[in-house]
Amino acid sequence: MEMMNLNLPATNRFATAYYNGTDEVQNFFHYQYQNSSHYQKRLEELSERSFMREELAAHIEFFMKPFPSSERVLESIAKLKKKDSVVVIGGQQAGILTGPLYSIHKVISIIAFAEQKEKELGVPVVPLFWIAGEDHDYAEVNHVYLEHRNQLEKWVYPNKVLDKRMVTDCVLNKEVCQSWLEDVIETFGETEHTNRLLEFSKKAIECSETFVDFFAYIVMELFKEQGLLLVDSGNRQLRQLEKKGFAEQINHAANITASVENQQAKLAEYGFARTIELSPEAANLFYYDEEHFERVLLEFNNETKTFIGKDGIISFSQEELLAIANEQPEKLSNNVVTRPLMQETLFPTLAFIAGPGEISYWAELKDAFEIFNMKMPPIIPRINITFLEREIESSMADWGLNLQEVLQAGISEQKQTFLTSVKDTSFDELFSETKEQLMRSYKKIRKQTEKEYRGLLPLLQKNESILLQQIAFMEGKIEEALHIKHDVALKQLDCIAYSIRPFGGPQERVWNIYYFLNKYGLDFVERLSKLPFEFDGTHKVVKI
Repeated sequence: MEMMNLNLPATNRFATAYYNGTDEVQNFFHYQYQNSSHYQKRLEELSERSFMREELAAHIEFFMKPFPSSERVLESIAKLKKKDSVVVIGGQQAGILTGPLYSIHKVISIIAFAEQKEKELGVPVVPLFWIAGEDHDYAEVNHVYLEHRNQLEKWVYPNKVLDKRMVTDCVLNKEVCQSWLEDVIETFGETEHTNRLLEFSKKAIECSETFVDFFAYIVMELFKEQGLLLVDSGNRQLRQLEKKGFAEQINHAANITASVENQQAKLAEYGFARTIELSPEAANLFYYDEEHFERVLLEFNNETKTFIGKDGIISFSQEELLAIANEQPEKLSNNVVTRPLMQETLFPTLAFIAGPGEISYWAELKDAFEIFNMKMPPIIPRINITFLEREIESSMADWGLNLQEVLQAGISEQKQTFLTSVKDTSFDELFSETKEQLMRSYKKIRKQTEKEYRGLLPLLQKNESILLQQIAFMEGKIEEALHIKHDVALKQLDCIAYSIRPFGGPQERVWNIYYFLNKYGLDFVERLSKLPFEFDGTHKVVKI
């Protein structure tokens, strides 16, 4: 593997400004992630707070017991118990087969940053990945994209979930999953690594009961030697450690929402659109109806001190909801506003690893943290990676394509330029002439028909339309023949586009790690993790 760094703009304007450290965005955060002295200040802040280290370590050890492990994992659990230890944390949903590549990139970022800061600060730093199992958007986690029949296709895991259950409660149908997975791997083509990948995947399915289990098993097989720890935000046992956090969020529900709105107004003054959508009555908590597997978003009526959900069908007084938080915390879960607050309450967080969208919404939370006398941790932009395979690099060289330009804009312009260069433009002229002649002739026919047979005008218009459609059909067939004639060249361009900028967006948002594991081996991610990643805001291109 060989790595190169490129300067590319972020996917949103706010994240780009954050990477560049501009003054207009720094005021929305407590720490500047580029300033090395701020991490020592962060350690001092954390030293003045208390955390349930023993309880957290015991919970994580129990939760991770079914998954692949190593001495490094056990060392990380032991580190977490130490009073001066801190964590580097980041999270993502439990996508099937780990979901899009950015989930893998985020784990690599967590591990790399934790290792760097442990050396720099001389304190135990634990890499921790927060699985967003409390999310209920099943459609976001149940599919992968594959290159199949010369195009990118969305392959959906066939079991449907029709209710709003948390992903933690989405049961994995092992037989269906095994069959689906074999079909997925078959599309990659057989390599020397295929059988081992199939064996590992079969074991992962056998050892998993839910989507979260399956995600966690794969991630730990890939990263166990780096000492990664996992926590599932939807886990019922974890809820027992969140009682105090829920109670504080319930007591400050109105203030939390007002604080977010205040930050959003400040951001608007700089021309930044708000990222978090919330109503003025938002309670920023969900109530989980376990009987019907439905996650209901609550609102707060400040006058009656009542928490209401689902058109008033569910309603709790503040005292009733506080009792639930204390006695049945598994019935509550966080939303995008309160999840960062809960993370901060639970873990001694040295830094949070964030994607571009997360950076934007964390900027809206500064005042909310201050309600609880806490500061936001330094927000570290996760590493952005594009894998550049040899055959793709070779094809780009054949076409004289610039990598940075392709990463930013794709190749649609180059493809159109090529088609224009090989196209016989005389056909365009002939078809244009034919349509013009037809329309002139029909104009004369229409004029005469109006005089003699006015009732036939609708039929005449329809007849003209049919003939124009037939001409358009033939134009399409000529265009199709052009594509067939130059099929090899166009497929080469499509392969470049699918690999580097699929659907006109970053590779990491579409491709899945299983393609690379099948082609390059199960140790692909481990080798990738050993590259010298720097958190300098550049885009990493890894040649493989």
